[in-house]
Amino acid sequence: MRRHRHEFVEKYDGMMAFGYSREEDERSLIVFMQKFSDDEHLKLLTNRLSDSEIEELVDRLTGLMKKHMSEEEYHRHFLKD
Repeated sequence: MRRHRHEFVEKYDGMMAFGYSREEDERSLIVFMQKFSDDEHLKLLTNRLSDSEIEELVDRLTGLMKKHMSEEEYHRHFLKD
């Protein structure tokens, strides 16, 4: 059973652009993050990141989740417990 999905990016036919409206920014961020997390893309990129860049990225993303998600949401939606 697959626990992770990237369906939005496959169905979205709008533009990926930021700064037009909050709604467009949210849709664009979903597309951006799903494209960013593509397996082939991440294999290419992670090999090129420095140790400090990896740490910065993990710290930033973890910090955003801690700020905006409850512990229960983190476990349910991110960890998929």
